[in-house]
Amino acid sequence: MDDVVIVGAGLIGLALARELALRGAGVRILDTGEPGRQASWAAAGMLAPLSEGLDGPLYDLCAASLERFPAFVDELRQETGLDAHLRGEGFLAPAYDDAGVAALEARVSAAREHGYDATMLTRGQAIHLEPALAPVAAAAHFAREASVDNRLLGRALRASVERLGVRVEQGTPWVRLAATQRRLSGVETATGFVPASVVVNAAGAWAGSLEGVPEAARVPVRPVKGQMLALEMPADIIRHTIYAERVAYFVPRDDGRLIVGATVEHVGFDTRVTAAGVSGLLDAALRIAPALGDLSIVETWAGLRPGTPDGLPYLGASSLEGYFLATGHLRNGVLLTPVTAEVLADVIEGLEPRLSVAAFSPQRARLATDSAS
Repeated sequence: MDDVVIVGAGLIGLALARELALRGAGVRILDTGEPGRQASWAAAGMLAPLSEGLDGPLYDLCAASLERFPAFVDELRQETGLDAHLRGEGFLAPAYDDAGVAALEARVSAAREHGYDATMLTRGQAIHLEPALAPVAAAAHFAREASVDNRLLGRALRASVERLGVRVEQGTPWVRLAATQRRLSGVETATGFVPASVVVNAAGAWAGSLEGVPEAARVPVRPVKGQMLALEMPADIIRHTIYAERVAYFVPRDDGRLIVGATVEHVGFDTRVTAAGVSGLLDAALRIAPALGDLSIVETWAGLRPGTPDGLPYLGASSLEGYFLATGHLRNGVLLTPVTAEVLADVIEGLEPRLSVAAFSPQRARLATDSAS
């Protein structure tokens, strides 16, 4: 396989580099910052196609990626000695009124149709599982949904690719695609020209602004800000990931932190943690579990998710030969990491992907623009 340059060293870029290197490619990753940071570092690490309310091709892709996660994490542990702490106790989704209960019942029914282990719980059963919860009307338990420590996953992926000989260049001041309207030759950087027959844009929220990309091959990716915080958690005060739709979510970590998230803000590339953002998260958290009020806040942060107009990622070849995209994952970048690496490596090799990615073609962006005009 020819040499590949990947622009962006988040989880997606690192996992793709690992997959390509395992298949024999020479790979170089370029990032303007530090590998595994930005959205990859800021995420909560939820692996939850059902709790996210996904459907259609995106659900299918996410469900397939969830199935790959245990082996993916185990392989990285064997390769690097680093454990990303995959937790599989399932998700608990509370409901507080009749409408919420009806919505949960529909989701449980749909989950069972997909072969998932999903169960409706009475108020008493929910409180037995999670005593810190405020009173609920009912709840649902989705047993197969999981979480992973995304920051540890990033460290493990970086260690893996470096072990495989991938060249990881961080702190690159700028990167520009070297291409005409029809032909790609590599990338230009602050330190010089890097020849490559294949370039993959995995730059997350910045993917739409990569310089040098011909207009016909551009995709509209916008930043979607998410503020989060972490509480210092006594052992087992929260045992499951709790996903209260449209309110907040809790993700317990093995290191004793409880992750609370997240805002959804369309404010450009603003990564400030704001008083309003933190206040909103705390208000929501204490409505769900008032007992958390005595816990210490140990960290606050904000990240930028890569969003797209139709909510679907861009995965595959662009209209420019040799230029591929792996971006636009929005809230599901961590979940889609293993399957994105697999299908993109297939596409780059000219193979038929083991999972269809037709719905995620980057070229749909141009078709949408042409239709609108």
